[in-house]
Amino acid sequence: VELARLEYLVTFGIVPKNPHTGYGYIEQGEEIENGIPLGHKVARFMEKPDRERAEAFVASGRHFWNAGIFCFRVDVLLSALREWAAEIAEGIELSLSGIPEKDGVIELPKEFGRLPSVSLDYAVMEKARKVAVVPAPFSWSDVGSWSSYASLLPSDAQGNRVVGEGLLHEAEGCVVHSPDRLAAILGVKNLLVIDTPDALLVAAKDRDQEVEGVVAELRRRGHPTHLLHRTVHRPWGTYTVLEQGARFAIKRIVVRPGRALSLQMHHHRSEHWVVVSGTAKVTQGETERLVRPSESTYIPAGVTHRLENPGLIDLVIIEVQCGDYVGEDDIVRFEDRYGRA
Repeated sequence: VELARLEYLVTFGIVPKNPHTGYGYIEQGEEIENGIPLGHKVARFMEKPDRERAEAFVASGRHFWNAGIFCFRVDVLLSALREWAAEIAEGIELSLSGIPEKDGVIELPKEFGRLPSVSLDYAVMEKARKVAVVPAPFSWSDVGSWSSYASLLPSDAQGNRVVGEGLLHEAEGCVVHSPDRLAAILGVKNLLVIDTPDALLVAAKDRDQEVEGVVAELRRRGHPTHLLHRTVHRPWGTYTVLEQGARFAIKRIVVRPGRALSLQMHHHRSEHWVVVSGTAKVTQGETERLVRPSESTYIPAGVTHRLENPGLIDLVIIEVQCGDYVGEDDIVRFEDRYGRA
């Protein structure tokens, strides 16, 4: 904190426990004193090293893992952004100026999403003149891979670590994450088995850093999994895709109290809503009505409609979509409280 008061941009360095090749490193420079030792200037930031360089970093005693945890005065950071990352600074200031708050939700403009996607290290910390590093007085893991996540879990006598229900027979050193259904693992060693509602990952444990390559391939193919989870968050609540086929989709929709979906229309699909809990206010064309638990309503394709929750508890409905096309982009919004087009 004292270094931050002295207008330093401070980063916390983690004393390395091993020559990890999945982290960036920080090399400390000369000591900073103000009557008492406060920390060290940063000599340089280094990207993820190979094994040989990582071992040299650990042996030197001058290098820390880069945790990406900072302490600085707001005015000092903004000044550094304006000097070293002017495009980002201007974009942030424009994005945050005059943003309306609607129903407790702040929706950033699309311009914010067009700003360069760079780390604070690259944009500012590696360029600024007054950057300091202090050893972190706490344990840390970035939980940036399934192996690092697994290291936080208890293991059995064979070194297996399980979240959820796992049946393991003659398996050693495996990591199993299957919270929603039984996973049976037979006669294998050092495997990752990660079962989520979105996708199943099976990989060699020592290759977990390569998952980003899988994501890149999904992106190249235009697969929706790299963009949307099975449960999607919106300003008004969430929806979860329960089942989907070529001409249908079944969703569980939760609308928070006082929130509303946009006034909208779909060209290619109809929708059937069944209220599970709460009370729905349904606008359909020129009419409005309340729909209560166990009641339902039908919205034909091409009809303007809106779903609202006028109550004090969550509105939960099951939606069945049918039509030639049930993609999320089949939507025309006429009015939206959250400024979405």
